[in-house]
Parts: sequence; C-alpha cells; structure tokens
Amino acid sequence: MTDSRVATSAPPVQEIRSGWGASRRRAKAARDEEFTAFVMSAGTRLRRTAYLMCRDWHLAEDLTQQAFAKMYAAWNRIRTGANLEAYSRRVLMNVVFDQQRRRSGSELVLADLPDHPDRAPAGTPELRVALVDALAQLAVKDRAVLVLRHAEDHSVETVATILGLSVPAVKMRNARALTRLRTLLGDDFPDR
Repeated sequence: MTDSRVATSAPPVQEIRSGWGASRRRAKAARDEEFTAFVMSAGTRLRRTAYLMCRDWHLAEDLTQQAFAKMYAAWNRIRTGANLEAYSRRVLMNVVFDQQRRRSGSELVLADLPDHPDRAPAGTPELRVALVDALAQLAVKDRAVLVLRHAEDHSVETVATILGLSVPAVKMRNARALTRLRTLLGDDFPDR
C-alpha cells in the first residue's frame, strides 16, 4: 500500500518532461528576442562596413548574415561576457577575410589601370564611388585598417584588437594604405 501512495503523490514523468520543455522554449524565445534586438541595432553598421570592404551591397548583405549566423551559434556563450560591438566587428572581418581568400583566384589583374573621369567635388556620389573603387584595389587587411580606423573612427588600439594585429602593425598598414589610396585617387582628390 505504501508503494501506491508514493506512485500517486509523485508527478508523472510526462508532466515533468513537459515542464522542462516549456522552460526550454521560454529560454530559447528570450535568447532569440535578445539576439534579434542586437541584430536590429548592429545590422546597418555591419552592412555598411562590409560594403566598404567588398564594394557590393548584395555580397555585403551575405557577409553580414554569415557574421550574424556565427554569432547566433555562440550567442549563449558571448551574450553576457563579450563586448558585442567589438566581437561583431571581429567576426565580420574574419568572414570578409575568408571570403577574400576563397575569391582571390578569380580576380582579374590588369596591366594598366583604367582611365578615371575627372574627379568630382567633395561629397558627391561620384567622389564616394571613386573612393570605394580605390579602396577595393588595396589589400584586404589594409582596406580593413582604413575602414575601421577612418570610416568607423576607431582608435588604433581598437583596430589592433579587432584585427588581431599589434599597434605598430596597424600604424604601419594605415600609413602605407593611405599613401597607396592617395596615389590611386590622384591629385584632384581632396586630402581630408
């Protein structure tokens, strides 16, 4: 008789399992909501950075989505302990570098650079296009340094952390890339 009382006073196994399932669903919903809020706040910034790195809005969207997919896979681990802004930049840069390595064999090398039309005044769409085209001719790491340092206005130390480089290496790449960029853009480009 004692055995039947124990069996009737304990909740059935199915009730326990369904309670765990509901708890897991609530935790997953909360995690997904938190991740969605992060994507909404960081999406535009990351897409713009990706565009400056690859010069193609569709590819920039794909690269941003890949970065978000990698972050979602690690979201439980990174959501509380990491600086999500810096972490997202690092993940995006790694995705861009991986994509560049895969595409490097398909690039077309020209003996002479194509003729450029007369340079447009500062702030015009033509000037922005010329700048993005010139950026695309730089090495991917040099481009990353310029985009993070000047387009996103990060400190040298922050850029070094994001790219996994030393501070002197960032300074050297920055100076070299700016010189190359000025050469590509010519004398008509405003030096600001």
